[in-house]
Amino acid sequence: MKCIAIDDEPLALNVIKDFCSKVAYIDLVDVCTNSVDAIKILNEQKIDCVFLDIQMPNMTGIEWISTLTKPPLVIFTTAYREYALQGFDLNAVDYLVKPIPFERFMKATNKAYEIIQYRQKNESELTFSNYMMVKVEYSTVKVNLDDILYIEGLKDYIKIHTLAKLLLTKSTMKRIEAKLPIDKFIRVHKSFIIPIGKIKKIERNRVVIGENWIPIGEQYKNSFAEVMNRIML
Repeated sequence: MKCIAIDDEPLALNVIKDFCSKVAYIDLVDVCTNSVDAIKILNEQKIDCVFLDIQMPNMTGIEWISTLTKPPLVIFTTAYREYALQGFDLNAVDYLVKPIPFERFMKATNKAYEIIQYRQKNESELTFSNYMMVKVEYSTVKVNLDDILYIEGLKDYIKIHTLAKLLLTKSTMKRIEAKLPIDKFIRVHKSFIIPIGKIKKIERNRVVIGENWIPIGEQYKNSFAEVMNRIML
């Protein structure tokens, strides 16, 4: 479960980081002291859950989450009990009052993880197992997933590098990442998604796909290492 934490208090962020490090299914991608940095992360990759403080400068956590059209799951973390009703009105997973006991943190994250697993199961049942349809200029092209070497992001466009050709389509990395089967593809960089089965070699902070060297971004190292550990001898 990919998460970020947003809080203007560094000590509070340290507590969240410590708690997350103790839970195997949590991948804490980043921590932010303001909502602007958090928006950048949400635009670059798919985040499942946000640990969100409420009382912050310029904009409260409740105001911030209300601005998102497709917000991730939210676990509010705050010292103020009086905001609980507003938090649950926004369909928050849970509302944690500081100082947060670890057992309450676990209860909240377990609930979020169950929701994520349920959603992924339903989405996988609706996903084509071996191909997807891609709009290329004025045509719609069938792309076999087994033919994809890697996917490269270019702002509002993506390049799909296949065995036979290069396809350019107007989309975002976040959108295509959500459509790809998570057991076959993994995002390793803000600009690259790769098929796990086509990795030829891993060397330091790069992987080899065909004849191409693909960088592994700093914030994706943990999730990539976790996947590799599951398939390595």
